Amino acid sequence: MNDVKELDPTVVIGAGLLGASIGAALTRAGVRVHLSDAVLSHARVAATLGAGTTEKADPQAVRLVVVATPPRSLAAVIGEALDRYPNAAVTDVGSVKGRVLRQLQATGRDLSRYLGSHPMAGSQHSGPVSASPDLFVDRTWAVTPHREVTEATADRVRALIRVCGARYVAFTPDEHDSAVAQVSHLPQLVSVLMADHLLGIPTSHLTLAGQGLRDVTRIAGSDPELWEQIIAGNVDALRPELEEVRDHLDEMIAALDDPTHKVRPILQRGVNGTRQIPGKHGAPAIDYARVVIEIPDTRGALAQLFRDIADAGVNIEDIDIQHDLVRQVGYLEVAVEPGHVREVSEAMRAAGWRVD
Repeated sequence: MNDVKELDPTVVIGAGLLGASIGAALTRAGVRVHLSDAVLSHARVAATLGAGTTEKADPQAVRLVVVATPPRSLAAVIGEALDRYPNAAVTDVGSVKGRVLRQLQATGRDLSRYLGSHPMAGSQHSGPVSASPDLFVDRTWAVTPHREVTEATADRVRALIRVCGARYVAFTPDEHDSAVAQVSHLPQLVSVLMADHLLGIPTSHLTLAGQGLRDVTRIAGSDPELWEQIIAGNVDALRPELEEVRDHLDEMIAALDDPTHKVRPILQRGVNGTRQIPGKHGAPAIDYARVVIEIPDTRGALAQLFRDIADAGVNIEDIDIQHDLVRQVGYLEVAVEPGHVREVSEAMRAAGWRVD
């Protein structure tokens, strides 16, 4: 199958981060992309950044429609797209699938040309300015088949996923919503609750904050209006997950009465849970060793450090940067294979870096 021919032309409805990124990936591959958005300036900005054109498409010629609108409007926009583009497969990239499908089924429309999908990519930033044609590369992209969808529709959605460089995986709509409640929506709400807790903490106490606090609260900075809609669309799957966290919180509070004997098992369960998360390229998680290197906050310092690490012949598996709240330095935590800790430490000291 020629993926570009299969998708040309495509209409992307909604020119925010996901829609503009899809448009940019398809345009780079040679697919003609027509952009639309309720806010015309969003579509125009996305077009200037290489995501497509704001010119109208011939409805009869369109091969694929990607709906990337806010969750509240998905069912209505998908239905309109099915009516307007009679020869197109229609997909959406919303994070909740079951409720949208049920809303569409209630309209009585023929849904053989609709297949919901959800790329597991994005950031706390929004809007077309943050878009990138590489946003989906090596990311998981879920599709949610239903009884009416045709194989021809599924083929076009799979072609979209291949062009965007993502990895295809299939779930039923309800399985998908349960999964995202567990691994996406619940973490978002836990992060929000932790960030909300900071509002009652004296500012002077926050001077002691380290990278751990930033890691836990980073995604809490996401768009509240968007997340309100996501939560409303997945209440049934999300409620039991929150209730389970509440039960675990009660367990931790009770364990404080006897921390010597009761806290350790809870902490160990947390360690075990982190090991459930797949590692690089989907492989089992590896406990990498960490080397912390002090780096001055000056132009070119990070590039020089990476060159020195490369010269040492050691592969960096992961990195994390923490910033000193007082001194003009940072701390680069480099993850390496356990057997390379001494090698990296000695090489960095020899190159003039301070290693903790």
